[in-house]
Order: sequence, then C-alpha cells, then structure tokens
Amino acid sequence: MNMFDKLKPYLYVTFLQFGNAGLVIIAKAALNHGMNHYTFATYRNLIAALVMAPFALVFERKGRPKVTLSVFFKIMLLGFLEPVVDQNLYYAGMKYTTATFAVAMTNIIPAMTFLMAWICRLEKVNIKKIHSIGKIVGTLVTVGGAMIMTIVVGPTIGLPWTKGSAVTQQQQSTTHVSPGDNIKGSMMIIAGCLSWSCFYIVQAITLRTYPAELSLTTLICASGALQGGIVTVIAERGNNEAWRLHMDAGLVTMVYGGVICSGLGYYLSGIIMKAKGPVFVTAFNPLSMVIVAVLGSIVLSESLNLGRVVGAVVIVMGLYLVIWGKMKDEGSTNTKCDPDEFPSVDQHIPVTISSTRLGKQDNDRVAIEIPSIDGTVKVNGK
Repeated sequence: MNMFDKLKPYLYVTFLQFGNAGLVIIAKAALNHGMNHYTFATYRNLIAALVMAPFALVFERKGRPKVTLSVFFKIMLLGFLEPVVDQNLYYAGMKYTTATFAVAMTNIIPAMTFLMAWICRLEKVNIKKIHSIGKIVGTLVTVGGAMIMTIVVGPTIGLPWTKGSAVTQQQQSTTHVSPGDNIKGSMMIIAGCLSWSCFYIVQAITLRTYPAELSLTTLICASGALQGGIVTVIAERGNNEAWRLHMDAGLVTMVYGGVICSGLGYYLSGIIMKAKGPVFVTAFNPLSMVIVAVLGSIVLSESLNLGRVVGAVVIVMGLYLVIWGKMKDEGSTNTKCDPDEFPSVDQHIPVTISSTRLGKQDNDRVAIEIPSIDGTVKVNGK
C-alpha cells in the first residue's frame, strides 16, 4: 500500500467535515429567510439520488449485488434514519439555536457511534486494557459536555467583528426566543445526532452484504426522498407554497446539500468505513466545529457564550479519549496477537490425523485437523 492509499481515508473524512460545515452555514442563512426544513430534506435527497444514479448504473453495472429482502429493509431504514429523522430534527432545532451550537453538538456523534458499534460488535473493547477504558470514559465525558452546552449559558463572549453589530442583536432576538425554546432546539439536535449515529452503524452493517457504495448511496437517497415526501405531505398538508422552489438561498442549500453532503457524503463514508470502521468516519467532527465557529461569527454574526465554549472543550476532550483508545486498540491488533486467544503452554491441543480416501488408506495424502477458536482449520498435504 502506497502513501496515497494510506492517506485517502484522512483526506476523504476531512473533505466530509468541510462539506458539512459549509452546509450548516448556508442552511442557517436559508432557515433565517424562511426555508422549510421538510421540503429541504425531501428535495435535497431527490437531487442526490438523481445525481448519483448515473454513476451507479455505469460504474457498478457488473458488480452490483442483488437487493435481497433483508437489504431492502436496511435501505428503507437508512433512508428514514438520516435523510428523514436526522435532517428534519437537526435543522428544525437549528432554528432555535445557532449554527455554531448545532455543529458543536455533532461532536457527541463519535461517542454515540462507538457505543452502538460496541453493542453491535463492530468495535472491539477489552475492559482489562487502559485504552478500552479510555474509550468508555471518553464516551461519558462527551455526553456530559453536550449537556453542559445545552443547560449552561453564562456570559456572552464578544468577538471583535460581532461587538455592537445590529445583525447580532437581531440574531439573538430571533434565535433565542426563550430558554425553553433553546432547550427544545437542543433536544431536537441531540435526537437528530442519535439518529445520525444509528445511520452510520446500519450503513456499516449493510455494506457487508451489499458492498456497492454508489448503488447503496443512490438507493438511500431515493428512499429518503420518498419517505421524506410522505412526511412533508402530512406535516405541511394544505400548504402548497412549501413545495414551491425559488431562485434563492434555499435552492442553493438543497443543491449543495444533495450533491456534497448526501451524495458524495454517503458514498465517501461507505469507502471510509471499509478501511477504518464507522467510528473513524465521525472522529474529525471537531474540525467542522472550528470551521463553523469562525464562519458563523463572520457570515452570520453569531456570538458565543461561556457555557457553549466550556461544553465544546469538554466534548473535544472526551472525543479524543475515544480516538486515542481506538488508535491504541488498532495498533495493538496490527502489531501483535492477543495472548488471551491462545491456550497456555501446558495445555494439550487435540489434533486429528487421518489418511483415508474413498474408504481406503491413501499413503499419498494426509489431512490434519486442528480446532481453533473460530472453528476447525484443515491443513492438507502429502
């Protein structure tokens, strides 16, 4: 494996974070100007499906597996978890908070993903090892940081380009209607992040039996557009204006989100999962938090408060405990075998040796069977 192949997962995941950060900024601006989050999620995934379908048809026309009933239900679940539940809850909650706060809350996703990967046995954890304990502690610390950001407010931290800004005052008055609305928005975003974590786990499981990233991405987006359309019809019944497209920030947000974050996002996350697992896909979320904090204060004139800064620091600390534990775990797996998987030196290993062929003895061939942890290993030779 050359250097570029080793760097590809890191380059891809960095691209994902820049893409997500850009979407948060333009989506917040579009929401402030009246964009409907239901139709946004529906159109976004419809655009993604239309863009990715030709690539899937051309590049995976020969190696595409059949869609079994099990895979079909997984695809429908994937289309519901992220395109419908996460996107609607996340952007509905963003109306009551800020872009910086919304993206900072996504830092709990790595911990949630790790916990679910552990439960689903996609992530190996040995509580006898310090780095595994670090992953568990990091998960708890990250959730605690999210709670700090949600509950603690504290004084406002004025930045040079936001002090005295009329836009800031308007932003504060329209975004933070009341402490109750702020908490409601926070709970929506946390629920959306939980759904997003579940999406990563189900995607990793689905790729084991349907390893066609382009086709899977297209089917997820099509499923999300269909289910999102049904949800939008129910939620916005009688409101035909919600479906109308305009040449404004909302349309730009739909196209950008569909192509960059849904289409390329799902596709690249699938590639990264094959190499590094679902937890690694979310490990770089703090990068998008920094990008949005800077751009949000400049473009949207958003100000920060002490509670959110402290909570963000706690989240990052917990997150990197998780990442440190995972890196140590991968290093120990790649460099040496787990001694607990082998019998002690004084333990007898049963071995069966036979040399029969069609009921008769065969002097030219001997089969040796050695039982192992995973099953029986057969070694044949002369």
